[in-house]
Amino acid sequence: MEHKAIRAIISGGGTGGHIFPAISIANKLKELNPDTEILFVGAEGKMEMEKVPAAGYEIKGLPVAGLQRRMALSNFALPVKIAKSISMAGKIIDGFKPDIAIGVGGYASAPLLWKASMKGIPTLIQEQNGFAGLTNKILGKKAGKICVAYEGMERFFPAEKIVITGNPIRKEIVAPTAEMRAEAIRHYGLTEGKKYLLIVGGSLGCRTLNESVTGWIEAGCPGGGDIEIIWQCGRYYKADMDKFMEKARLKTPGGLPFIHNSDFISRMDLAYAAADVVVSRSGASSISELCAAHKASIFVPSPNVTEDHQTHNAMALVRKDAAMMVSDAKAREELMETACSLIADTEKTAMLEKNIALLAKADAADAIAEEIYKLV
Repeated sequence: MEHKAIRAIISGGGTGGHIFPAISIANKLKELNPDTEILFVGAEGKMEMEKVPAAGYEIKGLPVAGLQRRMALSNFALPVKIAKSISMAGKIIDGFKPDIAIGVGGYASAPLLWKASMKGIPTLIQEQNGFAGLTNKILGKKAGKICVAYEGMERFFPAEKIVITGNPIRKEIVAPTAEMRAEAIRHYGLTEGKKYLLIVGGSLGCRTLNESVTGWIEAGCPGGGDIEIIWQCGRYYKADMDKFMEKARLKTPGGLPFIHNSDFISRMDLAYAAADVVVSRSGASSISELCAAHKASIFVPSPNVTEDHQTHNAMALVRKDAAMMVSDAKAREELMETACSLIADTEKTAMLEKNIALLAKADAADAIAEEIYKLV
């Protein structure tokens, strides 16, 4: 297919799980034709307003906000914000004159894609999760194509519009080679010959995962004899975790040298390469990366997300013997015991690695780009 220069608006955001796939799609479109022009539209004050310019793209913000599930004064201002956002979206579209509007989920995409549909501009939705969000369910009725990562999405969208493409991921996340693993061991200062457990709860951190680890340390690290841990505790919890580890190291003979905690892991490709087992939340992007990296994984779904979609994401893999799951409510008691048992069971880790690898879709950005060009 010829990849002519096009003008595309990409809308959505709110979390890294929405933003990084959006940037991957933009990068692929620019790779196919460097003359393609791309404008992002996000929600004012959300992380896309920082992450998108850092990736080299222009972004405009809308005042739209999400409905708070608890009674909150901000809900009363919502109709005004939505009306203003729809008006602004129309002006953005008139000014930029896109060939296509692409929505990646999150409430910021609603005004933009709705207005684009009204103006006769082709629209495409990329739904990352196994349980579609409200915004995408509404927009899906008018969209030209809906790119998904999971089977069974006919529950939410018209079947004839669905294309299974997978979720776009960072291009450096690949199945690790022996050379990558050796580099990772050097990079993180790990001890040769150990088993390595990666615990990652997002860039801000995850209270449940952190308390699961600290409780295990306080109990004397049962079952952790041959395990070395790379632990991303998150920026939000860094100070508290540093204080905890300082006291724990003073109390423990030898000083816990097998635990490497940091607020943020910049070389996630190397962290995956080192890991024999990964403990993670089950956001769509995290799952897609772990599939691409062929990692035996234990998911702890966040209970604080719309429609409990992280549990749906994790169960899609658990049902195929491609991952394990521990609920958030049981994680503090069971997570580290489960992780230590799994890392010691080479037969089970090999099975999980084999099965999760079968679900990897490394060419998701290419497939989505092709669907964009078909619509244009």
